[in-house]
This record gives sequence, structure tokens and C-alpha cells, in this order.
Amino acid sequence: MLCLGGLHPQGQTAPKGIKVMKTVRRAIFPAAGLGTRFLPATKAQPKEMLALVDKPIIQYAVEEAVASGLRSLIIVTGRGKNAIEDHFDVSFELERMLEERGKFDLLNKVRAISDMVNIAYVRQKEALGLGHAILVARDLVNSEPFAVLLGDDIIQADEPCIGQMIRVFNRYHCCVVAIMDVPKEDVSRYGIIQGAPVDSSDDRLFEIGDMVEKPSVKDAPSNMAIIGRYILTPNILDVLEETERGAGGEIQLTDALRKLLGDDRIVGYKFRGTRYDAGEKLGFLKATVDIALKNEELGPAFRQYLKSLDLTS
Repeated sequence: MLCLGGLHPQGQTAPKGIKVMKTVRRAIFPAAGLGTRFLPATKAQPKEMLALVDKPIIQYAVEEAVASGLRSLIIVTGRGKNAIEDHFDVSFELERMLEERGKFDLLNKVRAISDMVNIAYVRQKEALGLGHAILVARDLVNSEPFAVLLGDDIIQADEPCIGQMIRVFNRYHCCVVAIMDVPKEDVSRYGIIQGAPVDSSDDRLFEIGDMVEKPSVKDAPSNMAIIGRYILTPNILDVLEETERGAGGEIQLTDALRKLLGDDRIVGYKFRGTRYDAGEKLGFLKATVDIALKNEELGPAFRQYLKSLDLTS
């Protein structure tokens, strides 16, 4: 296996003359989708700004990236997404009002959002899919490996999911995609991989041999689904440039990853944690309930309320 990082998995220095691949420092957050599943709520506000308890959806993904040590973040927006930029920007008027009224707890929470990290924004003028969104951010990636986090996927974990994946990347120096087992009847909702264990001692790592976007139940190579967390090498960008529009008339990242498999290794990683599909209503409600129960301020009273409900009718 050719390692493009500074170290081989065993820890030796890369041979002289081999180009050294840097570690992951950047993250892309595609946020240009129209959010049609949540209409009419998303008619006048971005889906990414829908509140899960007390934070918008996209903030959970941004906090995950920051907790994983990523500091160069790129949000791909589109028409009508100004609220995302405003949310992560400084709000002088609001901060001054909170300070004057002595509401310092709220002031600290508001300031923490804008102080969290520096974010660059790039506009996706036409919603042509995840692959296209990544291409739009190409100039900001700077030919380095980068993470991609889909805000629709809320992942609660002791160690941030993307941080787990960065550790895998630092070991193997190739593309890493997050995967999880899904019920067989749900495979047509996901990109599905065909893979074999990388190491008999680790049941979370899989060498990907192929992947299929939203296969039928009978055609699915497994029930291991690709989830919205990726670590990608710069090689994917050239492949995306050559990838034609696929399902839905969009440039599919899965199609580009399949092409990349001909030349590069891709590892699937079964992350530790609980994933919620906040991009659809039931998943959004499940995430709201579970996150509210874990909230130190709201959790105890909310738990008592749920216990009081008559769920038999």
C-alpha cells in the first residue's frame, strides 16, 4: 500500500521522494439544499436553521468539527441562506442589549457562537448535488485532504464522529467514509457499500470494493450504508470534475468515489455513536426528544412530562 502521509501506519517515515499528504485541517458543510421535506417551515428560512432544542441543525455539525480540532471551515450556501451567515457572525446590537440587561449567561452563549471558529462562505448558484457542492469549494480546499459533514446527520458520540474518522485517516492516508448498518428494507435510501474487513482484529474498518447509490433491496451488495461524514483526499476533486450528472440530474459524490476506487483506496468506518436523520421529519423529532432529555436544564422536567403522557390512545 502506498502511503501519502508523513508516516506509514506502522510509524515509519515516508520514503524520500514520496509526496507527503498533510493531515486534515479543513471541513466543508454543504448547505445549499432547498429543504423541501420541511415545507412550509423552510419556505422563508433555511432548513439548516431549524432548531433542535436550542441550537440550529447546522451548529451541531460545526461544533463537531471544532471539537475534532478543525479550524478552517467552509459552508456552501445558496440563495436565501443569509441566516446561516448571520448566525455565526457577531451581533453587536443583541450583545449590547444582553449586556445592558445583565443577562450574562445568554451573552456568553451568543458570543461563543461567533468566537467558535472562522468560517468562509461560498455560493452554490444551482443545487446540483453533493458532488457539485464540494467542487464549488475547491479553491478553498488548497489541495489538502478535507472533511465533509452533512448537517442533516446529527451524530451524538462521546468522541466526535469526524474526529474518529480523522484518526483512521492518519493511519491509512486514504479516503474514509462513515458507514452504519441499516435495515435491509431501507437500503434504497442510501449509498450502500460492498466491503470486506481491513483487519480481522477490528470489526469497524472495511476495505470498500464497490458502492451503489440507492440500490433496490435485491441489488444491494450489503446493508452497510454511507452516512454524511467523509474524509476525502484532493484526488476526488479531479474525479468530480469529470463526473457526469447521475440520479436526479445531480453530480453524485458516490459516483465519483466509485471512479476513484479504480486508483485509490477507500476505507469504510463504522463510527461509534448514535445517528439521527434530521433531514426528515421523524428523524428530526427523534433527535429533538433525545437531545432534550440529555439537556442539563430541560432534561429532568422533560422526562417527567414524557412519563405523564398517555401513549395508549
